[in-house]
Amino acid sequence: MGKLQYKKMKGSSNLRQRLVLATLSSTPLLIEDIRAEHTLPGLHPHEISFLRLLEKLCDDCSLIINETGTKLKYQPGTIMGGTHDLVHDCALTRSISYYLEPLLVLALFSKKPLTITLRGITNDSKDPSVDTFRSTTLQLLKRFGVPSEGLDLRIVSRGSAPLGGGEVILSIPIVHCLNAVNLTDVGMVKRIRGVAYSTRVSFQFDNSMIHSARGIFNRFIPDVYIFSDHKKGPAAGNSPGYGISLVAETNEGCYISADTAISYGRTEETGEIEEEKKELTPPEEVGEQIASVLLGEIEQGGVVDSTHQGLLFILCALCPQDVSKVRVGKLSPYGIETLRHIRDFLGVKFVIKPDPSTETVILKCVGCGLKNLSRKAS
Repeated sequence: MGKLQYKKMKGSSNLRQRLVLATLSSTPLLIEDIRAEHTLPGLHPHEISFLRLLEKLCDDCSLIINETGTKLKYQPGTIMGGTHDLVHDCALTRSISYYLEPLLVLALFSKKPLTITLRGITNDSKDPSVDTFRSTTLQLLKRFGVPSEGLDLRIVSRGSAPLGGGEVILSIPIVHCLNAVNLTDVGMVKRIRGVAYSTRVSFQFDNSMIHSARGIFNRFIPDVYIFSDHKKGPAAGNSPGYGISLVAETNEGCYISADTAISYGRTEETGEIEEEKKELTPPEEVGEQIASVLLGEIEQGGVVDSTHQGLLFILCALCPQDVSKVRVGKLSPYGIETLRHIRDFLGVKFVIKPDPSTETVILKCVGCGLKNLSRKAS
């Protein structure tokens, strides 16, 4: 056998995405200069935790990290999936959602359906919350032909930053291949739903967020319902916190989301709890701010919000060799970076055409035709 040809990349940006696409395309990957010039060089705790999660999920994968953590060699294996007591304790520098999106894409093409328990922070301000993941991200998968049966995220307990203590159980079915999509009609918003949560604080925080968010939405639409989820005891995790997740559903089946979480945090580099306790945003302002953010996302005119652009593009690129066509609002920096990585790993190029009349962008691509060849024949 010849020497392995590693795809060489530099820097720490979009590490998850690179590893996911390398795994799906069976491309050996070498990443150098990971924060080499930083005061704290190398991989951060959540990135190392994600690599350990990949090892649990894949068979025969090889990971080599140098002493300083600035160089990573990754050789993909077979994605196994499975339901036998898979548990992962996530690093507390990022929330559980940091691990959920890559898990979602990988598990679709695993040998067996995946059920895994993840423990850590369920809601923070850096990543979409587990509520948004359940109400919006899983709905997006269904548009690509992923069956509803076996597709679920159950929130066992919540955990706010910095100490976490939350737990979720993710279940993902396997597919033979995805379906190409034509998602260009956004439609009109017909209802708004949401969840306001609080852990280890007064339940009045929920009511304040719900009241202020409804005050903004009721000017435009009557069908608004925001649930309250007040946790106490073991189900509330280890830290006080509160937040809100909102989703607008259109008559064309599109889901647009926005969320935030308020709590004391950690520094991402070291994982140490912030020494100076900042003044937290009052719950009334939180509700108003996120309602306004959601209205801004709806105004963008895309079939997904800006945080879901990357996932949408990856799913389109993994479709059969047929044309997929999607409409998004302004391309986010993460979305643009995703398009570059898709081109590098999967060889799929998107045709990007602005639509001046709606100030949106239409993207078309022919998928790479990825098939799940490792799944067990039924």
